Amino acid sequence: MSYSRRNDTLFIDKEALSSLALVQEGLLKPVTKLMDEATAKEVDRTKKYKNMPMPYSFILTPKGKLNEKNIQNFKKGDKVLLICDNKKVGELIVNETFKIDVNERIFNIYGTTDKSQPAIKRAFKRIGEWAVSGEYKVEYEPIKKSIELFKSATSEIKGKICAIMLGANPLNRAHERVIRQSLDKCDLLVIFLMKPFTKEGLDYEIRKETLDILLDNFIPPNRVLVVPFENSYIFAGYNELILDAIVAKNYGCDRLIVGRNHRALGITYNQNQMSTIFDSFKDINIEIELFNEYVYCDTCKTLVNNNTCPHGQHHHIHYHHKPLMELIKNGILPPTILVRKEISAHIISKLFPKRFNNLQESYDMLFPSSGILEEKNEEDFYIKLMELYQTSSLT
Repeated sequence: MSYSRRNDTLFIDKEALSSLALVQEGLLKPVTKLMDEATAKEVDRTKKYKNMPMPYSFILTPKGKLNEKNIQNFKKGDKVLLICDNKKVGELIVNETFKIDVNERIFNIYGTTDKSQPAIKRAFKRIGEWAVSGEYKVEYEPIKKSIELFKSATSEIKGKICAIMLGANPLNRAHERVIRQSLDKCDLLVIFLMKPFTKEGLDYEIRKETLDILLDNFIPPNRVLVVPFENSYIFAGYNELILDAIVAKNYGCDRLIVGRNHRALGITYNQNQMSTIFDSFKDINIEIELFNEYVYCDTCKTLVNNNTCPHGQHHHIHYHHKPLMELIKNGILPPTILVRKEISAHIISKLFPKRFNNLQESYDMLFPSSGILEEKNEEDFYIKLMELYQTSSLT
């Protein structure tokens, strides 16, 4: 069915649909609805909503000529169909329509309007000049399933539940160290695995599979829960950490674990007084715990941080995702001090399937065996290859 000629419709993308569902399911409380113009302006000015920190207003401003034409013609009380991918996903009863300043909106979310940044450029393409407020209902199963997964896994937990927001792009040794450190301080660790709407980096499914490899083989069972976390445009810029804390709290977590190198931990200046983003957390009622950045020290021969290593920065190897992804995108296995060989092997085998003319023959000729003929896959091959790289008697 085509909705393109109807004047009672709004066309939204999955990113907007996800954000609407997030609020509908109570994960951004105290925000429970779209804000009208007066409320939106007050929130953008004060950075608070109902005495809780809220970095910017929650409004619906879908771009497109038909959308903006329809919004301007909506009257209070009109029923509007919400359409995503040419399917009805919800309804909205119009309360108010109003025009917004797109530049101001994007600055409030991202802290900049620099179109040279891909995220900003994309935001300008999807945020329109007209907003609509009103009661709405949407159908979006992914967020409902995430809530059900969390409730099912935590129903018997009586102790502390910690949360960590993780990209795992790719999953590296520093991530693993943080996971282990976090498990010492809680009864259950919830990893909210970022699921962005862009195609940058590794696919979500590959990142989920690598996390499963770690948890199934190297972490005590039933101590970690992985919850998909759709990382829409609202979780952007320097406001990301505040919204992360609100979501973690509304899920039911007691503590949010954050790296000291998190981009949102910048220092801001207000009336010549220095403050940090932690000033915003006092009303969210969730503990925030910082951990130091882990690096590999070529003298200590292990993972360290600034508090545990006496050697200088020139001895440290950092776990930055960009160079790791460059290796992976070029089909190169990262060193095992950076990424576990089981993780690297899985990622490379997924990104470069069927890259060998005769994998079994190469495997049999290169590697020692138990004498029993076994069929091997590409993942097995890469693991064995890494073990050869680690052989030291002739190096």
